[in-house]
Amino acid sequence: MSRTTHNRTDASDASPAADDSDADDAAATGTVLDLSGLTKTYGPETAVDALSMSVADGEILALLGPSGCGKTTTLRMVAGLERADAGTITLDDRTLADPEGGVFVPPEEHDIGLVFQDFALFPHLSAAENVAFGIGDRPAAEREARVDELLDLVGLGDHADHHPEELSGGQKQRIALARSLAPEPDVLLLDEPLSNLDVALRVSMREEMRRIIDETGVTAIWVTHDQEEALSIADRVGVMNDGRLQQIGRPERIFERPSSRFVASFLGQAGFLTGRVDGDAVETDIGRLDATHFPGLDLPDGTTVDVLVRPDDLQARPAADGTTADGRLTQRQYQGPSFVYRVETTEGDSVRCMHNHTELFEVGQPVTVDVVADHPLQWFER
Repeated sequence: MSRTTHNRTDASDASPAADDSDADDAAATGTVLDLSGLTKTYGPETAVDALSMSVADGEILALLGPSGCGKTTTLRMVAGLERADAGTITLDDRTLADPEGGVFVPPEEHDIGLVFQDFALFPHLSAAENVAFGIGDRPAAEREARVDELLDLVGLGDHADHHPEELSGGQKQRIALARSLAPEPDVLLLDEPLSNLDVALRVSMREEMRRIIDETGVTAIWVTHDQEEALSIADRVGVMNDGRLQQIGRPERIFERPSSRFVASFLGQAGFLTGRVDGDAVETDIGRLDATHFPGLDLPDGTTVDVLVRPDDLQARPAADGTTADGRLTQRQYQGPSFVYRVETTEGDSVRCMHNHTELFEVGQPVTVDVVADHPLQWFER
């Protein structure tokens, strides 16, 4: 490849509600893109609210959140397709947007590649011609070599003469990716790139696209509402809600140490046990959870907290005769290798328990619930 391949290095975590500082250590590996106080309003609605973050050289940063959270608007401002109302966008020390300073660089002058969810291929052009579209100003021999290089990279060297209607959804997306990479952009922006593919194809395509991005070394921002997709492809994940960046960090960090109930609920199947602090332990509907589950807990006795528990943190057992049940099974989900049971506790909390597929319990059974987590449990003060 003509572009240097980078070794990806995870930047430090940033968590507004956590002890670790918002290091966003893009500087450690070289900041390519910096957003500071970025804001966009539409009438009375604030789509993006004072968003600040940096993206490191060679990093894949996923922006994750529900529909309407502001992630695509953020992407469009970076691309120059929307004007920010406040804040700044800096790419490689060049200011692209600064409303206060009167700076707005139009999209055609950005060194940025775009990959859309609807592929946006030209139907009258072949695959090779689509890839070559953005580098028409290069000498013919150089252009042809670049197209051949990228078609080989995406595994479609033998499809150069095919038109979009002759390609599958996955092939179209790979051609769209190759076209965006052809001009060797400083940053690649991907807006829900897999949402038009069927579920079975998404998994293989996200692995393939990650490979391609890794091999080119391009810095990328990948927007998605699919938490599994974000966690699997990104070096870091930024979780957005209501126009604000809720938390940013390595995938495992934000999953294991979410900074808020929203982040916890959006990532995976989250359940919450109502607890009351008693010394260095917490009393819950399923019993007393001792200090080993809550290192560093320092709250006044009687403080109400919500304890985050995921299905693999808990195990349910049919309540033995003469024992007091913690709750009852209200739902059973068969997931092939496992069952996930929903338990309603006696005090009204709802949690899930994961079991091997051989452990079949009946809905309606009274059960006891044990915490089997071998890691600290996250908690949120009411």
